[in-house]
Order: sequence, then structure tokens, then C-alpha cells
Amino acid sequence: MSSSTHRSSAPVRKAEKGVTVREVAQAAGVSMITVSRVINTPQAVSPATLEKVTAAIEALGYVPNLMAGGLRSSRSNLVMVLVPSIAGSLFGGMLTALTRSLEAKGYQLMVGQSGYHTPREDALLRAIIGRRPDGIVLTGVMHSPQGRTLLQASGIPIVETWDTTPTPIDMLLSLSHADIGAAVSRYLHGAGKTRHAVLSGDDERARLRAQSFVESAAALGLPEPVVHYVPPATTHAQGREGLRELQSRGVAIDAVFCSSDLMAAGVLTEAMAQGLSVPGDLAVVGFGDMEFAASMHPSITSVHVDGAAIGAQAADMIAARANGDGPQNHVVEIGFRIVTRDSA
Repeated sequence: MSSSTHRSSAPVRKAEKGVTVREVAQAAGVSMITVSRVINTPQAVSPATLEKVTAAIEALGYVPNLMAGGLRSSRSNLVMVLVPSIAGSLFGGMLTALTRSLEAKGYQLMVGQSGYHTPREDALLRAIIGRRPDGIVLTGVMHSPQGRTLLQASGIPIVETWDTTPTPIDMLLSLSHADIGAAVSRYLHGAGKTRHAVLSGDDERARLRAQSFVESAAALGLPEPVVHYVPPATTHAQGREGLRELQSRGVAIDAVFCSSDLMAAGVLTEAMAQGLSVPGDLAVVGFGDMEFAASMHPSITSVHVDGAAIGAQAADMIAARANGDGPQNHVVEIGFRIVTRDSA
């Protein structure tokens, strides 16, 4: 099963140039020198002026250019990417492809780990935007209002990945987690499994998959799936513990959809320890199609997302924007497929 690749155009939703000191000064009703003092020597201005200028900076999403005045060309030849976690290898294919594709275009890649909570992402975004990279690649579209303002005001090419939204900040490599959850539910139903469960990391994208999985089961006339959430990033141990937790709910289950292959591997380990047959007694589906999924015994049925394609496409989009051409399509839908193996 798969989601076909579809390309469409969408209007750019961010500033082509970053917010300037002049714009901050005009909004605050002060001189540019005063704005500079607020940024560099806040102790030298009155509290009232400091409050007024700070409010204008926050409202406009202005971030000072930390590279200004240095020995710097018009380009940094640097692209930043933020991923929730570098543990495991879910984003490994994207990072490898980004590195290779950008290097061939004369850029270097720097990686930041944002975690699964927006406050840390906002802090990283301020540090990144202040250094004016030639592009920023983000994992997901769930940003805080302040983070979104910072990105829109930066004037830096932005590519959001691994999620979908009708209002991208700039460019989007769209992946519907709701579609994935529904597809896995239908797949397990087609395999004759009728008592489903979900073992999911407690983050936005995993929750979207879990919620859609539950809704699809209802549409198919199945009993409501048992759902258990665990803190991200998910682990093998959480898979073992998670299966025991699902079983403790007192509801018989014959299939588990896990939000990562690592948890799916843990579920398989626990199932074998309990003497359960897979997929006879329990079918297991993971997410990410990590390299080990195919070599496990039993091998893990998983949802494959082409991370390498995401990385290569993001590099092309940023390079096109940096060259002043703009990408042919601002929104590109990324497909997925369910890879059938022994576990389901």
C-alpha cells in the first residue's frame, strides 16, 4: 500500500527578506541607534524604551544578525537542519541525503537536535537565524506561535518536512500521518485482525497516526483499539513494557501498531518471551522501516518513508531559492508504503 507522490504549487508564506533594524525602529517609534543599544547594551537605555523596543522585536520576530560586520560573503554556504532526535536511525536517510546533495551544491550541513517540545526548538531557532544560514530544514510543522513568527520574519528559505499542513511557512515536503494511521488499520483488518492496539510515542506526529488508526477502526466496524502512549524518543524496552501494559487492560488484542520499529522489536521480544506466535496470536507493525526491521526474526512489517528522497528534495528546494530561481513546486507530497514481512 502506498501514498502516491503528488506535486502542486502553493504561495510563499514568508518574507523574502528578513525584518530589519529600520522596521523595528519604525514600529517602536525610536531611532535605529536606540534599537542597536537595546540589543547590544540594554543597560544603557531607560526601562520604558527597553520595554517598547523589546515589544516591537517580539511582535515582528526580529533576530539580530550575529554575523553582521564580520568577514562574510553574501552567503554563508551553510544549511541548518533540526530533527527531534538523533538517536536511532529514523532520520538517518534524510540526513545522509541532505549532506551529500548539499555538498555537491557547495553547502555544508549542520544538525541540531530540537527534542519533542517547542520551547527548545524556539531557542535553537533564535541561535540559528542569528547566524543567517542559507536555508533551514525543519522536521514537522508543529511550531509555537513565536517560532513561526521568527521563521516567517527571517527571510531565510525554510523547508518543513515529515508532516503536512495547509499553511506552510515557506516550502513543504508533505507527509500525512493521518493517512498512514488509516492505511495500517485497513491493512491489519485485511489480514484478518480485528482486535487492534496502538503503542505510541507521545509526540504530535505519532499521535496523529494513532488517532487516525483508532478512527479508521471505528469506520471498519471494529472494537475501539486499546492505546498506550510512552515518552519519546521510543525504545526497545518501552516496546516490551508497552505490550505488558496493553495486555493488562483486560481486552484481548491480536494486532499492535507501534510508532517506531524499535518499539515493534520490543513487542516481538516480549511476545516470544510469553510464548505467543507471531503473527498468529499477535501481528506487529512498526514505523520507519529501519535497516534492522528486515533482519529481525521474525522480520518486522513496517511503514516505509523515503527519507533519502526527502533530503535530496529539500536540498534542491533550498539551492533553487538561494539562486533566486525558486523551486518549481513549493509543496511536494512524499509517499509512503507498508512493507509486508513476517510480523504481520
